[in-house]
Amino acid sequence: MLDFVRNKQKSILIKIAFGLIILSFVIGYTMLTAPTDGGSGAPSDVAARVNGNDISYTAFQSSYSNLYNLYQSIYQGNFNAEVEKQLNLPLQAMQQLVQEVLLIEEANKLGLDVSKEELVAAIAQYDAFKENGVFNRNRYLQVLNYQRMTPEQFEAAQERQLLTEKVRTRLQAGVTVSEEELKEAFHKENDKINLNYCWLTPALVESKVKVTDDGLAEFFAANKELFRIEEKVSLRYLQFDPARYEAEVANFSDDELDRFYRRHLDLYETKEEVKAAHILLRVSEDATDEIRGKRKELAADLLKQLQEGADFAELAKAHSDDKGTAENGGDLGTFGRGIMVKAFEAAAFALKPGELSDIVETPFGYHIIKVEEASEAGVKPLVDVIDDVKAGLKIEKARQLAYEKAMDAYNINRKSGDLDAAAKANDLGIKETGLFDRNGAIDGIGKVPAIVQAAFDLKSGELARPVQTTQGIFLIGLKEQQPSRLPELSEVKAQVEAAYRVEQAQTFAKELADRLLAKAQEMKSLRKAAAEENISVEESGEFPRSFGSFIPKIGKADELAEEAFSLTADTPIASKVYEIDNKFLVASLKESKPADFASLETAGLAQLRDQLLAAKKENAVADKVKELLESAEIEVLIPELANSFNKGSNQ
Repeated sequence: MLDFVRNKQKSILIKIAFGLIILSFVIGYTMLTAPTDGGSGAPSDVAARVNGNDISYTAFQSSYSNLYNLYQSIYQGNFNAEVEKQLNLPLQAMQQLVQEVLLIEEANKLGLDVSKEELVAAIAQYDAFKENGVFNRNRYLQVLNYQRMTPEQFEAAQERQLLTEKVRTRLQAGVTVSEEELKEAFHKENDKINLNYCWLTPALVESKVKVTDDGLAEFFAANKELFRIEEKVSLRYLQFDPARYEAEVANFSDDELDRFYRRHLDLYETKEEVKAAHILLRVSEDATDEIRGKRKELAADLLKQLQEGADFAELAKAHSDDKGTAENGGDLGTFGRGIMVKAFEAAAFALKPGELSDIVETPFGYHIIKVEEASEAGVKPLVDVIDDVKAGLKIEKARQLAYEKAMDAYNINRKSGDLDAAAKANDLGIKETGLFDRNGAIDGIGKVPAIVQAAFDLKSGELARPVQTTQGIFLIGLKEQQPSRLPELSEVKAQVEAAYRVEQAQTFAKELADRLLAKAQEMKSLRKAAAEENISVEESGEFPRSFGSFIPKIGKADELAEEAFSLTADTPIASKVYEIDNKFLVASLKESKPADFASLETAGLAQLRDQLLAAKKENAVADKVKELLESAEIEVLIPELANSFNKGSNQ
């Protein structure tokens, strides 16, 4: 079909790699909008069904991979497993696929199609298929072949993408922006207010709290669950220390050493490093051209002296402005890449031992660098690290032997739960712990979650499977077990009193805030009311509505941020006391600064209109997608997504 597209014959193998980088996203996107019809893939390849249309698992994987690469390019070095988890890329990928299927269905209902001419024009515009700016059929075929796609497959997928774009365009047709919408958006972005506010904190009224026995008893009776004593256990245990068994594993074969070395090559890697010295002629950022010129002339003179045989260390001591290294002849020691500024690093790592750099300019000034030693990145040969390998293998084998002995002791004694017999057989002393709960440290051991978990899973008379830790292998049994219980007041009186003080202070702070609010509303002035109560008033500073729920100096305050822009000179006091982070806040309008819509220049008005129009068009599509989702029959067949996927999540 594409034979009639202009074809310029020329080899493009050199450029194909670059083209593929661009096209990988295109192909990935078009694949994800092309779910199978159920006939081309086995049932096991079906990831979801939308109104009877199958979405293949291959398409889902392509969608996921595409999103992964996209976010990786956005976040770069900050993209990690935690960010990926927060973004929930698998769910996003499935949502994207489902929405595209629904939009294709809508396009068919509307009678939309894609002509051959439109398809050819769209494919011909991809740079990945061009040679010297013109579509090249040979390149087109080579790129698709490299991606293991036939022209028919790609063209079908591209047709679906164009159809999706057409239905989006149809849904967005007729969307306009009114003058009122422009004004509303302008004022939302540019109107500003300044708030007065008072924090009423428990600390302000803490001194008013009076503690009585009756008050504590009443508080404790109402809040006993807050002071529940958690289940506790204590242990008897054997500790199999690998160091104890090192003498038994001191001999190794050459084959064992070689295998250990190869399994742990990362331990013996060497980084590319240089040992260098420098002479720095410092130049401040605001130095004049004249000063820079003189410093560079001095650098050139010093470089000439060095090239003629002058002693680098002596010149560094006499002239270098880096006082931290000058006394040592400019010695910087050994460093790898990523330590120095880029220009300095590039120059240093380009030199061989004994060589001098030209004058190197950095934000610090002018440098002359001398490299004394250089080492390439690589892996140390076994012969050079044989002692380290032997030591590592000894630790590994000793640890394995310790675990085997612990497992033998467990298997022999697990039915009887006889830790004493296990201790005797292994010539070990039994150690004991005090009581601890699930969150506490264990006497003599510390916080080791694996031991805590095993301890609370144990029943009396049992031994737990050996637990491996950095301290060795532990074989544990229960010494004592105390169930969770509600305490007597006398047992937790200190904690009860502390909690009682907090609650009472919180109550007093709220009462003070309510009193201040009532007085401020009556006086129509927060400052006057606060002065009578001897409470300090603060200002937020100006902020626009576009800040959303964030208010300067206050923080996130959804309800207050919403109400703040409705306050006026006649009703300046906020309608209620706001509780934020266990503190109470009373606020009032200090100043309102409406923006002048008439002052908006033509260019700014056009830009604002374009922004609003783009947003409204996207909303038009989103609204239609929401409508389609509500009536669609969707079955997600990937177990990990089946529970989290729902129609609402696609909005």
